[in-house]
Amino acid sequence: MKRSCTFFLILFLAVSFRGFAQNTGSVKGFVYDKANGEPVPFCNVFLQSTVIGANTDLNGFFSITRIPPGDYILLVTSFDYDTIRETVSIKAGDVLNKKFFANKGGVILQEVEVSTTAAQKLEQTQVSVNRIDPTVINKLPSVGEPDLAQYLQVLPGVVSTGDQGGQLYIRGGLPVQNKVLLDGLIVYNPFHSIGLFSVFDNDIMKNADVYSAGFGAEYGGRTSSIMDITTRDGNKKHTAGKVALSTFGAKAMLEGPLKKLKEDGNTSASYVFSAKHSYLPTTSKLLYPYADNGSGNGLPFYFTDLYGKVSINSTGGSKFSVFGFNFNDKVDFSSIATYSWTNMGIGTNFVLVPAANNLLIEGVFAYSKYKINFTNPLLRTDSKTSGVSGVNTGFNFVKFIGKQELRFGFEGVITNTDYNISNPLGANISLNRSTIDVAGFLKYKFADKKSRVVFEPSFRTQYYATLGVFSPEPRAALKINVTKKIRFKGAAGLYSQTLMSANSDRDIVNLFYGFINAPESQNISASYLDRNRNSQNVNSSVQKARHAVAGFEFDLFKYFELNVEAYEKFFNTIININRDKIYDDNDLNASRPDDVKKTFVIEQGRARGLDFALKFEKKRFYLWAVYSITFNNRWSGNTQTGEVMNYPPNFDRRHNVNFVASYTFGKKKNFEVNARWNYGTGFPFTQTQGYINQLNPQGNINYNFGTGNGTLNYIPAALNQGRLPDYHRFDIGMKYKYNIAEKSTLEINAGATNIYNRQNIFYVDRFTFKRINQLPIMPNVNVSITF
Repeated sequence: MKRSCTFFLILFLAVSFRGFAQNTGSVKGFVYDKANGEPVPFCNVFLQSTVIGANTDLNGFFSITRIPPGDYILLVTSFDYDTIRETVSIKAGDVLNKKFFANKGGVILQEVEVSTTAAQKLEQTQVSVNRIDPTVINKLPSVGEPDLAQYLQVLPGVVSTGDQGGQLYIRGGLPVQNKVLLDGLIVYNPFHSIGLFSVFDNDIMKNADVYSAGFGAEYGGRTSSIMDITTRDGNKKHTAGKVALSTFGAKAMLEGPLKKLKEDGNTSASYVFSAKHSYLPTTSKLLYPYADNGSGNGLPFYFTDLYGKVSINSTGGSKFSVFGFNFNDKVDFSSIATYSWTNMGIGTNFVLVPAANNLLIEGVFAYSKYKINFTNPLLRTDSKTSGVSGVNTGFNFVKFIGKQELRFGFEGVITNTDYNISNPLGANISLNRSTIDVAGFLKYKFADKKSRVVFEPSFRTQYYATLGVFSPEPRAALKINVTKKIRFKGAAGLYSQTLMSANSDRDIVNLFYGFINAPESQNISASYLDRNRNSQNVNSSVQKARHAVAGFEFDLFKYFELNVEAYEKFFNTIININRDKIYDDNDLNASRPDDVKKTFVIEQGRARGLDFALKFEKKRFYLWAVYSITFNNRWSGNTQTGEVMNYPPNFDRRHNVNFVASYTFGKKKNFEVNARWNYGTGFPFTQTQGYINQLNPQGNINYNFGTGNGTLNYIPAALNQGRLPDYHRFDIGMKYKYNIAEKSTLEINAGATNIYNRQNIFYVDRFTFKRINQLPIMPNVNVSITF
């Protein structure tokens, strides 16, 4: 019945909008960079002296509908490209197909510039979304090559738990609750063990959209946030590339045409390949001998990242791409632990543009596999392994109707997880799981003629087929433009997922990050106490959450933009590793209480926060200032005692401040200085209450407890009731560019992280009382040649 209603709704909308198309005309097409044939996203295409227009998407595609018949001047404008003008004649019922090639330069009329920026602010809801491109990332002081991981840490509501092995937590969500997409393919671990680098190459990244809360129905399968990263195609005109060497690692990138793009916009093909490698364990012994906390082994962080892509573009603008990657990471603390993980994937995606109507069709089919291993060099029997692999596919359809948009599509995901571990109390856990999830969504964007109100209701139906659980998820976003300079906005929705992390979010330091998918009900506590001490039955392993966001945008002056957002995420169910489990999975004693027998327990969580972001951008100067205040809580109930423990998770940072500044100078704008300062209050941790000689007879009935030698262990105090010292760090950088030839540029980037050598705490060994700090001052130099 529900499927029939959805079908008839789409049919009704299509028939209704057809009447408008018969009395008006349309123009659609693509905008490309003339130098390399790459699509130009987010530029403004409109009819001069009218309010009729559209913005290009990531594919450079635009569609303008409901145009009254007549002759017009079509303008294509962007900050980085010269304005394009062309006269077009619109006839009733006609659809014009256009293809534009823009020259870089930024020659734009003042009135056109205002129109371009105003359109983006007024016609998009932009609730809890940060749109990142390589240009913005380059404004940050970089360690080695500029990297997305370093920029994400300055976004509102994003918290990093450290320079070494740190994870990113987005507005109170765990890393496993953040879905990362690379060209539509699911990436299960996008960050390396040293928290300064991601697996993504900034030079081939086109755009990254980070949805920190309240995202629409086109995304699903996660309960906190989305990172949607798109890579660009290779150069369609000529061979190009980049080689870079730094004190941290090396990188090479090569791109070029397989079939050249000509001025008439013929069918073309291109490739791009990127490789990154870290030799920090070798260079750190020579350059940073003081940074290894006295071990003498250097900084033991290894990684190698490979990515390749081939794209074919048709004359009409349709595109087909094949891409693949292999990411590897290793950390070798020779006397403590060795971690290693690998993530590989291959996929295809396409964009279809039917010539006769204003419809855009996008699709993806991809496979990804991730595996992580842990070994204790002192005890070879102490090991952990976890793996996750899967196939994801999806189709999205976009129909443009004037300023309105209709989006609908479906998605399918097959996930396999393999998890083997022993917990601190000696109990063995082994789980293998395969699941199938299917989903469909419908989203409609409404905007009145003057764009005073923009409303985006959407609905997602998520069906966890293996579990037999159906999850209806309504969502909506709203923007009210009080004036062109003052805009209010909000979003809300329901979300769900089955994937969970193979470590506890109570762990302060844990480089082992594995996955478990939809654990079976016999492995989960049959009931739990919610935050109000009410007993709740566990019906499935589907975790659910609800989001609410409200805020406003205010253009203070011509070059200042203020964005303020308040949010709440309530996680109804969080499945967590049972830290109190002391019996193996095969223990069938029914008298054992679930709190010490079951592998997983149910908790609840809530994240509340308020984010302020101020941006100033004028020609050579850029300033970005962010302040966030957050309150994160977890509730864990014990059904035997009736007690509910309320504790802050290990990433609960109350105050977080970031300042980023960048200034370009010189006659040729070939010098640039940039700086970043970060301050954050201390994270919670569990204090040590005492020590105990822990005896383990291991089933030996003749064990002599009086003379037996046990293992020194500690008695923890109340969970996460202590606070570490505050964290702050100042980074600086300076760049110099020199044009060697017409298409060749030498760039030298020098700087330092933690310039005043702040001793930020990483952790303290509970038994030796040795303090381990985060990274100290680390000067770095990066030299690159682009050709």
